[in-house]
Amino acid sequence: MAAPKKGGKNELPPPVIVKKITVVAGGHHGGAWKVAYADFVTAMMAFFLLLWLLGATTEKQRKGIADYFTPTLVKLREQSAGSGTGLLGGSSVTDVDNYPHRAGQTGTQSLTIPRDATGGPKEGAHATKMQRIRKQLEQRLQASEALRRLARQVRLVDTVEGIRIDLVDNADFSMFMLGTTVLTPEASQLLRAIGATVGPQGEGLSIRGHTDSLPWKSGGANNWSLSAGRAEATRQALMRAGVAEGRFRRIEGVADRELLIKDQPQDPRNRRISITLMD
Repeated sequence: MAAPKKGGKNELPPPVIVKKITVVAGGHHGGAWKVAYADFVTAMMAFFLLLWLLGATTEKQRKGIADYFTPTLVKLREQSAGSGTGLLGGSSVTDVDNYPHRAGQTGTQSLTIPRDATGGPKEGAHATKMQRIRKQLEQRLQASEALRRLARQVRLVDTVEGIRIDLVDNADFSMFMLGTTVLTPEASQLLRAIGATVGPQGEGLSIRGHTDSLPWKSGGANNWSLSAGRAEATRQALMRAGVAEGRFRRIEGVADRELLIKDQPQDPRNRRISITLMD
């Protein structure tokens, strides 16, 4: 048999060789270091900004900045309704405070919070205003024996919204007739003294009504409508005492949702009216 000719039909095709080339990067190790470096630069910038801030501000300004970024302390001061002693029966910003960081610390003269365009606190102005209103109210409550007896129902509290005047019930005194929005004669007399004090101030006013948690036995009324109606009755009494109608910014009732004596929801001291001179 003759051998097959080269290039004939029976000749096998040549093998196909595939060459795989792997390129290894040799110029860098990726971009992860850039992220770490950016974080480091940002942290250093914040650190030097802190150093500059500490060197460029006074002690009082630093206290104001600390208070501004510590809302828990402001909340504790706002909830402090006073010890029940003294002429006005409440706490002022110069009393021993109830802050948790130090026992028996002397209170500061104001919660200084930066408010103006430059970021600096209005040092002393708020405390001066608080003391002025306190002094004026004390003088009016000393005008008669009846008002002197009612002075224990009045408490001044410095809050983030402004100076708040709380008129608090107790077992022997009530601002309103039981279950109604009708002011008692003593409460009307007390509101006339407060109206004469806050009338010339000029700030906006907000009024908030509070009740205890005693349930209603019958009828369609409830503590929500009762607290709101009492706040409105207080607004009308202040207007009769000379406070301009346009100064009222907010009238509201919160029923028993903001108790003064939290562990005793039916305590009569939970029934109160809060009048705030808004900053």
